[in-house]
Amino acid sequence: MIKFRKQLSCALLVLFFSVSAYSKTVIFVNQVGFDPKSPKIAIIEYYSNLLNSTFDLIDADSGKTVFTSKIGKAESVADWKLGIFYYKADFSSFQKPGNYKVTFKIADQIYTSARFSIEENILAKRTISSIVHYYNKQRANTPEELEADKNMLLFGSTKKVDVHGGWCDASGDVSKYFSHLAYANFVSPQQTPLVTWSLINTSEKISKQLRQWKIKDSLDNEAIWGADYMMRCLSDEDYFYMIVFSYFDKNPAARRIVGLKANSVTTDEYQSAFREGAGMAIASLARISKWNKSGDFTSKQYLDGAKRAYAHLLSNNTKYDDDGKENIIDDYCALMAVTELWIATNDFFYKNEARKWAHKLEDRMTDKGWFRSNDGNRPFWHAADAGLPIVALTRYLEKETDNKERNAAQNVIKKALDYNLSVTNNVANPFGYARQSFLYNNKIQDGFFIPHENETGWWWQGENARLASLATAAIEGGKSISIPKNSSTKKELDLFASQQLSWILGCNPYSMCFLYKFGENNVPYMHSNYGHGSEKGGISNGITGKDGNGDGSGIDFKTEDKGNEWRWTEQWIPHSAWFLQAITAMVEP
Repeated sequence: MIKFRKQLSCALLVLFFSVSAYSKTVIFVNQVGFDPKSPKIAIIEYYSNLLNSTFDLIDADSGKTVFTSKIGKAESVADWKLGIFYYKADFSSFQKPGNYKVTFKIADQIYTSARFSIEENILAKRTISSIVHYYNKQRANTPEELEADKNMLLFGSTKKVDVHGGWCDASGDVSKYFSHLAYANFVSPQQTPLVTWSLINTSEKISKQLRQWKIKDSLDNEAIWGADYMMRCLSDEDYFYMIVFSYFDKNPAARRIVGLKANSVTTDEYQSAFREGAGMAIASLARISKWNKSGDFTSKQYLDGAKRAYAHLLSNNTKYDDDGKENIIDDYCALMAVTELWIATNDFFYKNEARKWAHKLEDRMTDKGWFRSNDGNRPFWHAADAGLPIVALTRYLEKETDNKERNAAQNVIKKALDYNLSVTNNVANPFGYARQSFLYNNKIQDGFFIPHENETGWWWQGENARLASLATAAIEGGKSISIPKNSSTKKELDLFASQQLSWILGCNPYSMCFLYKFGENNVPYMHSNYGHGSEKGGISNGITGKDGNGDGSGIDFKTEDKGNEWRWTEQWIPHSAWFLQAITAMVEP
């Protein structure tokens, strides 16, 4: 009997602590804010089922309740194995500008969310100046960097070139990349050229608002800084140097122009293919040439550089692709490059080239709605640029006038958007986190996070750039196929885009606002060489699948991991670039 009582006591103790572990109620919300007409959802975490409960929206300044509604149904995310319930608190119908909090009462206990605001064009208005500040602080312009980069050795050569300028890639990495992971072929992200194109895009798309907010000049200067760097990286042979690598060495003299493989192994394969940054570099130079503004180079030089590089890659691209074959990343980056050349020149040659690349991209669309990465059955997934195929097609449609060509591109965009919605919503997914299809162990499966076992052999990290890229694709893609404003599809796309950005801004299971110096909770500061490090306006990598799960299943976020915490906490320039594109697309004229 005594033994039984001891066992019962232990069991109750375990039960008590199990319940206690999950009894912490949290309200997750976008910690910056919402546009008045946008979807607005907070998520309540609770350890047991709630029936017929309500939540309140209170004025954060006066404390008065301004809106009350029912809490949504209980949902749990089976894949994350967290053993708790999530409930949506939907206040989309409330549109009055102001400062607010979401509150929820149960058992005489009141729980309160972080503070946020409702205001027209709030994300662009409140964050773009900080994003520009972030890139300005990421400039590789300290005396040590400038001296080293003005006389940069090519790997395996005695030749030196001037490649000063550009931006340090991350809060823990002062190297400069057009793209890394080129050796893995299917996951190359767009880095410095994407940042430049994103800045140019924002300057052109919302110039009126940028002037009102008095940040257009500083944003334009940052875009020109990026263009000038890419011109210096354009070799005499008309290819772009891919990487200026620091070797994570504090000595600036250690820097080299390199090709890069796993484990920081460097090579002389430093020529950029379309998919290795060259496509977006050409696009940026061609687009900025229309400004008739000069940095260290003239508008004519920007355009001439873009033309030279494109002509060179038409003959040499597969020589620079590590496996000697073009894939979907070449297609959408080349499409973006030649579209900007067509827009800048109105040349018949570039029109035909744009249609050629658009057709290649269109041919990769499957009946299921996902793109093929290659000529086989590998679905296209990407940790940073998942939305770029759609964005490239939407930019192409801004120039294309032929109805047959337009219809073909629009049909592909529609299929891709429908797929993004369906794969995201085919399981319980209260946060609306964008899911994806990928090949794992030769089997196609769907998941929340990218597979950790992939072609790189080591690289996986939080996917905030991917989320913002898909938000951009949802907004711009919806515009390009003329979805009616009050249609159910338009509402679904708006919700999809809103939830990706809200996740980045704090509406996630860790209540972490990944936009640094915004919201209530940020990741720890990370420092780097030459005084660089985390900066306001930078966005950290974010949340991943469970560490140790090769297929990316589960969920994880760590601020300390014996030096590997960079996977979650490090700021990376593509995150803010895609976030900038998304919030630009959201701006109401």
